[in-house]
Amino acid sequence: MDWLDWLLLVGRVVVVFFALLIAVMLLIWVERKVIADMQTRMGPMRAGPRGILITLADGIKLFFKEGITPALADRPVYLIAPVISMLPAFLAFAVIPFGTSVTLFGRRVPFQLADLNIGILWVLAMGSLMIYGIVLAGWSSGSNYPLLGAIRSSAQMISYEVGMGLALIAVLMYSGSLQMSEIV
Repeated sequence: MDWLDWLLLVGRVVVVFFALLIAVMLLIWVERKVIADMQTRMGPMRAGPRGILITLADGIKLFFKEGITPALADRPVYLIAPVISMLPAFLAFAVIPFGTSVTLFGRRVPFQLADLNIGILWVLAMGSLMIYGIVLAGWSSGSNYPLLGAIRSSAQMISYEVGMGLALIAVLMYSGSLQMSEIV
């Protein structure tokens, strides 16, 4: 791979990362609007047109909020646990094809970061790795109650993975491949 291939790869990573951030921002706004409709309220309306920038305002508020670390916390693990949860969530989207390829600078550029032969297994593996971040966050706080909550949450995520894996069996048998681009 030459420098242009690396530049195109970095560009695709940045586009997918910001697309995911914007999608989360919009989904939170839609959730707040739907819940407000269910409660016959207006919902978020103050930040931006029709309240669309409310989640951006929440993110800025959280960024500048004072961080409180529990006294008995294992500080390095306590700080790295959210990253351990977030990184696999972003990595799971690396194998998902968002469309067909285009030609840029004489090179074929797919709308997929990586076309792995085991794409479905990659998504399932990344979903499983997120459990470690949750357990580490509960354990590193130094208290029993967050640990119990983390164990309960991890058990719940594992039970969801069993159902998700069983639901994927029919898709895998029909397509005959684990590669996401062939399944799509």
